[in-house]
Amino acid sequence: MVELLRAGRRRVSEVVVAEEADESFIVSEILDLAREDHVSVVRMPRKKLDSLALTEAHQGVLATAAPLRAVELEEMLEGHGSAPFLLVLDGVTDPGNLGAILRTADVAGVTGVVLPRHRAVRITPAAAKSAAGAIEYLPIALVGGLPNAITQMAQAGIWSFGLDASARESIFATTADLAGPTALVLGAEGTGLSRLVGERCDQLVSIPQTGHLDSLNVANAAAIACFEVVRRRS
Repeated sequence: MVELLRAGRRRVSEVVVAEEADESFIVSEILDLAREDHVSVVRMPRKKLDSLALTEAHQGVLATAAPLRAVELEEMLEGHGSAPFLLVLDGVTDPGNLGAILRTADVAGVTGVVLPRHRAVRITPAAAKSAAGAIEYLPIALVGGLPNAITQMAQAGIWSFGLDASARESIFATTADLAGPTALVLGAEGTGLSRLVGERCDQLVSIPQTGHLDSLNVANAAAIACFEVVRRRS
């Protein structure tokens, strides 16, 4: 909620605080930001606030805000200069994973995230909490079909790298230009990239694994891949 108020991109009409909430540093900062922005602050009993919350982990503070606005893919492709850095998620279903990926994306300087409209998790309260405020800054596009979206990216000059554990070339060893217009494409938990999405990617790359487990958690894989792009660009 701190980032919601700091970013100022969505209208916040009310902040609700449990009467029993501890006046922690975070709560104090939220109240200060609300007052600065002339947002109404309401106190109510914790049980009543619990009944209003869409998550059990609200920490005694809620806000009523305008909904997130999804951007059009065309807008995303046109709005980030000569070297956009996009993250495409193919069927991620766990809200905790989605939130963690979005948090990493913001820190790594991703310029836009592309999500499918169907068969994938949306921005739920759990995902928003895990994202730690990243949803207030990241442009997010919802598309009907990822294969077509990847084709559209290619037409805009963006090279798509699909993460696939079976790919022969490591993301660390590829000679492809990760510093140029780039889209990282990550698949769903367990199943990975869908066939059509994998076929539309310009190149499949892997993260080397030398241990005993079959694969990385998708949020961990996203962090490794994103910061390899950051390393190349720096």
